[in-house]
Amino acid sequence: METVYFAGGCLWGVQAFIKTLPGVQFTEAGRANGASDTTDGDYDGYAECVKTGFDPAVVTIRELMGYFFEIIDPYSLNKQGQDVGEKYRTGVYSEKEEHLKEAKTYLRSRSDDEQIVVEVLPLTNYVRSAEEHQDRLARYPNDYCHLPEELLNKYR
Repeated sequence: METVYFAGGCLWGVQAFIKTLPGVQFTEAGRANGASDTTDGDYDGYAECVKTGFDPAVVTIRELMGYFFEIIDPYSLNKQGQDVGEKYRTGVYSEKEEHLKEAKTYLRSRSDDEQIVVEVLPLTNYVRSAEEHQDRLARYPNDYCHLPEELLNKYR
């Protein structure tokens, strides 16, 4: 199993979507690449993200990127749906250089005249979100989500 971290706006919907994908073994709501080691208080540079454990024999980073692009606007800086702010930026983070190279190759294949603003960076820090954020939409299906219902159920 390998691990990659996806930031795509509010993590509740991102986690609900990613956990339905083929080859995904687990997900965890968290924060990536911030300056502190706690989720108390300000986001301190963090992006809301979903830690994603996957089986590379079943799904590749390129395929995961394709799924990820179904739920994000890759041209929107620090905004997804109604969620606005640096903590809602889009990004792909990993401790494996191979993952980052594959993600960057995918972004180049999708580029056009508009500037894609998805970060692809080494994971420098990760903090697990509080229990109330883990699988939130499974526990509260009518809670806020910036993703349409049909996307959340597309791969179920």
